[in-house]
Amino acid sequence: MVRQKFFAASSVIVCAALALSLSLTAAPKLGGGKDGDAAKGKEAFEQCAICHNVDNDEKKMGPSLKGLFKRKTLASGKPVNDANVLAQINAGGNGMPAYADMLSADDKANILAYLHTL
Repeated sequence: MVRQKFFAASSVIVCAALALSLSLTAAPKLGGGKDGDAAKGKEAFEQCAICHNVDNDEKKMGPSLKGLFKRKTLASGKPVNDANVLAQINAGGNGMPAYADMLSADDKANILAYLHTL
């Protein structure tokens, strides 16, 4: 009886560990499963540059993105990280259109890679 309980408990633990390891290794990266290309991101960012500066700290229609990933928080107060920047790109807000359906996952990953270089 004790042996059966031990076997059942250890089976559950092994299955849970296996599922966790598979989910971590199979988790897609931002941008459809590959890292972004900063050079391609710079090209894709041209449409964003109408509203966002990257060369200086002056605000255009939207906030400057110069040194974005060196900041602690976004204009919204959320921490600066890939997930929050991607969420802002996808959802838009405060006059910024939502780009969830206007940009491909690769374009977004490339733009994120470019923003990391600023």
